[in-house]
Amino acid sequence: MHEIPDNSIHLMVTSPPYYNAPFDYPDLFKNYEEFLELIRAFAKELYRVMAPGRIAAFVTDDMLVKGEKYPVVSDITKIMIETGFRYRDKIVWEKPEGYIRISRRSGVVLQHPYPMYFYPDNIQESIVIFQKGKFDYNYIKTIDPKILEASKIDLKKYSSEKWYLTIWRITNVLPLENRLEKGIAAFPEEIPRRLIKLFTFVGETVLDPFLGSGTVTKVARELGRNSVGYEIDLELKDVILRKISYNQTTLTGGSMDKIEIIERSDARRLRTFLQEKVKNQRSVAKKKTLKIVSATTSFVYNSAEISKKNSGWEKLKRALPTVEAVEERLKHAREKNLSLSYIQTLERLKAHLERKQEITSATE
Repeated sequence: MHEIPDNSIHLMVTSPPYYNAPFDYPDLFKNYEEFLELIRAFAKELYRVMAPGRIAAFVTDDMLVKGEKYPVVSDITKIMIETGFRYRDKIVWEKPEGYIRISRRSGVVLQHPYPMYFYPDNIQESIVIFQKGKFDYNYIKTIDPKILEASKIDLKKYSSEKWYLTIWRITNVLPLENRLEKGIAAFPEEIPRRLIKLFTFVGETVLDPFLGSGTVTKVARELGRNSVGYEIDLELKDVILRKISYNQTTLTGGSMDKIEIIERSDARRLRTFLQEKVKNQRSVAKKKTLKIVSATTSFVYNSAEISKKNSGWEKLKRALPTVEAVEERLKHAREKNLSLSYIQTLERLKAHLERKQEITSATE
């Protein structure tokens, strides 16, 4: 994060990519050690940019991938402590019981009511809180009284919503069809809102190094804090800008906001690739359920698969097998002012092929 000066960040709130989560980041990392290497490199850089005594909060949880459970929370804790941070607290974010995202694992006992078949449904994540050294409370005496008053915590809300407990009951971002964060593992705004109010003063700077859809930046802006966000996926740029209501009036109107956008050469395009992988994951799940149905249904399913291979998308992939071929077709489509949906499909295919090239290069 070379754009950020040393000791300049007052709070970090982030949710790093859930290790190879089947419906968010399938096969994003080659293995678990590669994921931990990312966290180690990040923790070292985070220690540099964090101001002394200030807080770093991770929203994360252990991951179940292909039947294997990975101890993400304890490994991140170990890495952060080894980097020099103090382990300050852990809050459990409890989601509503009525909504479980991936599967009802507890249903196994209903099918097999015997010992050893128990797998609990997960309705929680961890908010793990670390601190760079200890905070010097004499700092508060140096703050402008107006800033101090504007930063005061609403004790009525603090009590009524039970912020003081190690369990926060907050509704998660539901996977509604038309939501801005569709296909993105976004956390609810209430989590960064509480953390920003509890650990920063107005005008200080909040960091989210895995920005996703831009939730932390949006909330920081609403609460009068500065923010810095990093996102490796260029395909999320428009989502972030829409979420923070970025438009031309932001720069020329009455707003005092100053927004700087830097596109670095190491940015990638991941969203199309990941959504394609998620789609494939769901297809595999459906295929497995069809093993128990009649031969007639299986025949219909196989026919559908043949039809899928002859879909417009598959035909386009066969007709344009390289990035260069897609770029040439894109140039032609724009010159001839062809339909926007066709151009967007070509752009999606280009991103898909670029991602395939990246994977090939990484494994060679």
